Amino acid sequence: MMFFRQIFSRSITSTTKGYADITSIIRYSKFVTRSFSTNFSNFKPASPFNTADLKNFRTAPLYINGEFVESKTEQWIPVYNPATCELVTLVPEPTLQELRDAVDNSAETFKTWRKTTVLARQRILLELQQLIRRDMDKIAKSITEEQGKTFSDAKGDVYRGLQVVEQACNITNLLMGEQLTVSTDMDTYTIREPLGVTAGICPFNFPAMIPLWMFPLSIAAGNTMIIKPSEKDPGATIILAELAKEAGVPPGVLNIVHGSINTVDFLCDDELIKAISFVGSDKAGKYIYKRGTENGKRVQANLGAKNHGVIMPDANKNHTLNQLAGAAFGAAGQRCMALSTVIFVGETNEWLPELVERAKHLKISGGMEPDTDLGPLISRDAKERVKWLIQSGVEEGAKLVLDGSNPTVPEKYKKGNFVGPTILANVKPHMVCYKEEIFGPVLICLSVDSLDDAIELINNNPYGNGTAIFTNNGSNARYFVTNVEVGQIGVNVPIPVPLPMFSFTGNKGSIQGDLNFYGKSGLQFYTQIKTVTSLWRQEDVDHTKSAVTMPTMR
Repeated sequence: MMFFRQIFSRSITSTTKGYADITSIIRYSKFVTRSFSTNFSNFKPASPFNTADLKNFRTAPLYINGEFVESKTEQWIPVYNPATCELVTLVPEPTLQELRDAVDNSAETFKTWRKTTVLARQRILLELQQLIRRDMDKIAKSITEEQGKTFSDAKGDVYRGLQVVEQACNITNLLMGEQLTVSTDMDTYTIREPLGVTAGICPFNFPAMIPLWMFPLSIAAGNTMIIKPSEKDPGATIILAELAKEAGVPPGVLNIVHGSINTVDFLCDDELIKAISFVGSDKAGKYIYKRGTENGKRVQANLGAKNHGVIMPDANKNHTLNQLAGAAFGAAGQRCMALSTVIFVGETNEWLPELVERAKHLKISGGMEPDTDLGPLISRDAKERVKWLIQSGVEEGAKLVLDGSNPTVPEKYKKGNFVGPTILANVKPHMVCYKEEIFGPVLICLSVDSLDDAIELINNNPYGNGTAIFTNNGSNARYFVTNVEVGQIGVNVPIPVPLPMFSFTGNKGSIQGDLNFYGKSGLQFYTQIKTVTSLWRQEDVDHTKSAVTMPTMR
């Protein structure tokens, strides 16, 4: 008899973002084989089941010690195409031994990988970035099939991750320490050294970008890494592992495991893992941060967001409205930096009808269809949650000026998880639709009298991932930047995600841990500093003849 024992409340398993995809946060016992209908709508997404009758379907392999291997588990998680709800592949809940093998292999490989020269690691990354460029379309197609975003947006997903790989190619400069002569014949200098085995727990909404935030910089610094991709769309990570192998990443430097809560708990608890990178919802992220740090690990966790856009009366109307529509509804709103909340200052609330007209003309369809602007949400649960939040706003007094709850889509996508652009006006801070991160194509609109009122509203929000101001007044912009309490600010830029020569710098409730992702912060997270003080007296110099052979620095 199959049974499941719930170990988290429903509020945790139904995460706001679905980041880290711990939707199957369950423990289960051994159970007998069941027969399943081939009507795949009977299967609950992201819930493990026995697949004795479904072995003809594609399965996601583990990647351990440089080899792709099929899990020996009897527990599998179905992956659906969000646009059609058809079964695409099966993802394993790895056995305990498979997880043990992955970690032990990473730890053993670290002993030799850490001793490779920085130039050797740099050359591998240079090759990897070329291979990602070569296979960008292949990776993007996998993302569209499993995650649902448009093909052009999927290519952007890959490209933003590629930029981090390119920055990691600068590892020779990034790893440089500091040196100072502190006294006569005495020097103090610092060395950046790798931590050991690191782990990355990745989200569904950026299947390529987030893994590329993590493993290139980690392995460039001399660590080994275990990546757990989302159980909803692991295909992009598997392709990246193939490319890493082709680029020359040695066996065991990068390992891939799958699964849900059992895998997450294993990574948090295992003493050989020194650091965990996580992108996810608040409750899942806080759980991982707490569990990981209690086990002595470094943890960096990017959590929820509620990103506000402030519209000043002096802003360029056409530019602003176009930017709002793209930032709110692109990727079906499934971005941690989506501009999901608009604050109209003064008479700019009169621009709302024009914003509605722009949103109405966005095309909703499958991600591979020409000229599609937004695709489906990741799952039926996500769709129902977004629709519930829309309805809650109406019930609490917001005005539904554009309803995308039941959009028109082509016949072949009728079973897909589509929600169209939706706009709620007259929203107040006490409403659930304002407090919750909706993570769908829903734009909520508030009105205030002044810039100071807008800043106060943003600062009172617990999140601090991103914000933007639209203005042609430099003084307004400077005042906003100085006084707003948010980590990433755009001035006439709706989604101010920094390029990787900087770091991702969300703050307040949007981050757990002291160090954020990529750039200098990312390198600091994946390294530890060793400080050396040495004394070499001048009177001890041995004046022997020097060698004249050119050093090769190999």
